[in-house]
Amino acid sequence: MQKTAGSGVGADAPPLFRERLSPSLWVLVGAAVVAPMAALVFAPIDTTAALVAGIVAGVAFVTLLIAGSPVVAVRDGMLHAGRARIPVELLGDPAIATGEDARNARGPGLDPRAWHVIRGGIDGVVVVSVDDPDDPTPVWVVSSRTPDRLAAAIRKAQAASRTASE
Repeated sequence: MQKTAGSGVGADAPPLFRERLSPSLWVLVGAAVVAPMAALVFAPIDTTAALVAGIVAGVAFVTLLIAGSPVVAVRDGMLHAGRARIPVELLGDPAIATGEDARNARGPGLDPRAWHVIRGGIDGVVVVSVDDPDDPTPVWVVSSRTPDRLAAAIRKAQAASRTASE
């Protein structure tokens, strides 16, 4: 395949990191309880309709939980966390927190001005300070199942943006 002027880094480049913060297995199992509840509503009318309604409701609810999960990605020189994105050159060095440190970062140590994409059932957290004086958000707190990979992707994107600007 030939390289063209439009190929290379940009919209066609694969992300350095991408993770969907989907619900844990226990949340999905708990959500599946919707199926028998919906079936109970239709049971007095018709058992076949109850079975179909229960299956449709259960599958739809679990599908919506998965499809509505936020995505964390590092691509095109930007950190994407849910609906928000920020250029990596405006970020400080990412810090990885797991265990008790992550619990503190998600709870008592969380700055209320911070942008946070936190999901229960995901232990790891990456905390990245924002180095933009005009931004009222001092830090981003992002859940990740592989916080070391997310932090490495942010550092790699920062290094790439520094070399591109030189």
